[in-house]
Amino acid sequence: MGRLTYDGIVSADFDDRLLAHLQLVIGTKLRRGEAFHFSWRDDDSIGDGRTIVWVHPRASLAYKFFGSRPPEINPTWVDALMMTANSATGLRVIPEPSAHRHPGQLHAPVSHLTAQ
Repeated sequence: MGRLTYDGIVSADFDDRLLAHLQLVIGTKLRRGEAFHFSWRDDDSIGDGRTIVWVHPRASLAYKFFGSRPPEINPTWVDALMMTANSATGLRVIPEPSAHRHPGQLHAPVSHLTAQ
């Protein structure tokens, strides 16, 4: 499990593979100077709610990967995550599609996330 820390206030644990894909999408949006909401479902252990942060170019983000090897990137997943980031509701976690599945078919949340 990797950890994303936002502005030193909010931390969320994500699978290293998911975190690597989120890093690409968030980095692309911030490089373009685009601010957006990012939301995820919290783990049952902390109340089973949701967390939403406003990500902007001046926000402090830290990515901590617990694995030593970078995961292989699935371009279809990056595209699907980018579609959510460009939507009115903002970036949200969606399951990884197979490489041949169309990103527009993905809308279900991933339930194995924790936030602190």
